[in-house]
Amino acid sequence: MRRKSVLVAWGLILVLLLAACSGGGSSSSGGSGSEDGKVTLRMAWWGDQPRNDYTAKVIEMYEEQNPDVNIEAEYASWDDYWQKLSPQAAANELPDIVQMDVSYLAQYAQGNKLADLTPYLGEQIDTSNMTEDYVNGGKINDGIYGMNTGVNAVGFHYNPDLLEEIGLDREIPEEWTWEDYQSMSDKAAAKGIYFDTHLKPDVFFDYYLRSNGARLYAEDGSGLGYKDDQLFVDYFDMIAKQVEKGSTPTPDVLAQITGIEDDPVVKGEGVGIFQWSNQFVGLKQVAEKPLEIAPMPGPGTSDGLYLKPGMFFSVSQNSEHKEAAADFLNFFMNDIEANKLILGDRGVPGSSEVKEALMSEVSEAQAQVFEYVAWAEQNSSPMGAPDPAGAGEVIELLDTISEQISYGQVTPEEAAKSFRSQAEGMLGQ
Repeated sequence: MRRKSVLVAWGLILVLLLAACSGGGSSSSGGSGSEDGKVTLRMAWWGDQPRNDYTAKVIEMYEEQNPDVNIEAEYASWDDYWQKLSPQAAANELPDIVQMDVSYLAQYAQGNKLADLTPYLGEQIDTSNMTEDYVNGGKINDGIYGMNTGVNAVGFHYNPDLLEEIGLDREIPEEWTWEDYQSMSDKAAAKGIYFDTHLKPDVFFDYYLRSNGARLYAEDGSGLGYKDDQLFVDYFDMIAKQVEKGSTPTPDVLAQITGIEDDPVVKGEGVGIFQWSNQFVGLKQVAEKPLEIAPMPGPGTSDGLYLKPGMFFSVSQNSEHKEAAADFLNFFMNDIEANKLILGDRGVPGSSEVKEALMSEVSEAQAQVFEYVAWAEQNSSPMGAPDPAGAGEVIELLDTISEQISYGQVTPEEAAKSFRSQAEGMLGQ
């Protein structure tokens, strides 16, 4: 919730600052040359100390191989990062290389603050070992404004021991369906065990829509991306029944989960959890149980699934050394020794060569994630347009309405009409 508030607040500030600063362009340099001909690049990112440490080592490795380039590091926490970046963007003084989140990429790109990287693909940036969908993760309109640092995919992370305990096979098949999900949930509830710990509406309602040929948002962001409210009714009616029969926790129980240590899967009270692949490693470490990963229920799984960029590295429009910055991006994404330091911290790498090289370097849990994302690469669809302006408000509304359905305060039919009316107003502003 705090992250959403920060996003909304700084998104508004950014819009105001960008509006006050027309044009963008290259009036100021993000990097600089020097009398000895050495190029200096500024590079900014957010992250914790381990990320800061390995990123600094990657920079050192690059500088050793490229002695004519000096990279100045600027890193911060998530909140501080965006507070600092916004006025820099307004003043055309962004660092040459900036780490970007998917929720900000469109704003910065459309504000002419980021360079289109298309001219550098196949030149400074080698994408020959990456899929088209992976590279297009940073696509806005006709340009590539961010190079994907890694991807994630949703799935069901489950404990096979508990599956066996409720009388089921230890392995969930790839082609399982929502009917299978509900049938398995009945067996879990009969044993007093949660089958899952809630399907977060903004992620999984969107998955359900995609698997039925629709989406949460229209491609141009002007409204909702589905016309048939029966899809809303069917999905949330299923969720309400899961809560009612006790196979999914009530909102009251969920409110008491304040950290991963409280998760029913960790405590042995739940079979599994629907979540992003990058969350699997932490869950398995804390749970200390033999967890596995299954795809999402179908039908339409490959239509519903997509590879979500973990984050991006972009080159600022104001940079005077865009080619040098693009060369570093290539090093970060494609150099195998550098990626042995990174170890997929920013998402599963896109280069097939890097992934193969890392399989013997990563933990068992991370190897499971690599394998699942590799499967998802072959069984998913393009992500589509980034979230539109107003998406934050829509998600908060969807969370509220979903909770009201779970409490029985509104029927799915009533909620479908209310959500459409309010969400269309938010997106149409």
